[in-house]
Amino acid sequence: MAHDTLSAFILLLLVLDPLGSLPIFVSVMAGVEPPRRRWVALRETLIAFGVLAAFMLLGDRFLHVMRLSERSLEVAGGVILLMVAIRMIFSQEGGVYGTPEGREPLIFPLAVPLLAGPSAMATVLMLASRQPQMMWHWVGALSAAMLVSGTALALADPIRKRLGDSVVTAIEKLMGLVLTAIAVEMLLAGLKHYFFDPA
Repeated sequence: MAHDTLSAFILLLLVLDPLGSLPIFVSVMAGVEPPRRRWVALRETLIAFGVLAAFMLLGDRFLHVMRLSERSLEVAGGVILLMVAIRMIFSQEGGVYGTPEGREPLIFPLAVPLLAGPSAMATVLMLASRQPQMMWHWVGALSAAMLVSGTALALADPIRKRLGDSVVTAIEKLMGLVLTAIAVEMLLAGLKHYFFDPA
């Protein structure tokens, strides 16, 4: 399954799911002073970007050391994305991550795993391993997706107030449907390469 810069940006944006992360972000940041919330959002976004960029740039070496093939990574990435998409569509009340009350989150749970989670890591590894000659395109797509996600988190309170919880939830479910189709496409491409192009 080949990608270009735009499709990689859309895929990463769907995986990062900035609108779907807003409820979790707001609950985690409840104990943080309002003036610091945007700074924390920026810091956690930069940490997540560093983690994902490292996975992207070192993806080939990681696959070589772990003796993993591109086909297995594509199938695994498709499975993880499918699980994330199903969770987005059939979301439950309350967040899946937590942090001690009154403490400012650092790395966990905002940077990792809310932004730089298993699905995002698998996606950047897949992009880097499938088309390594387009590495700088992937870095650009990741940078743009992280910029959108960081902006959404920094403006979490105004966005939720303006759109309303029902609209945010509807958009998240729509993104989940699109991500489901992408995940299935990745699975089918990985299986096709395994059965019909084993070399």
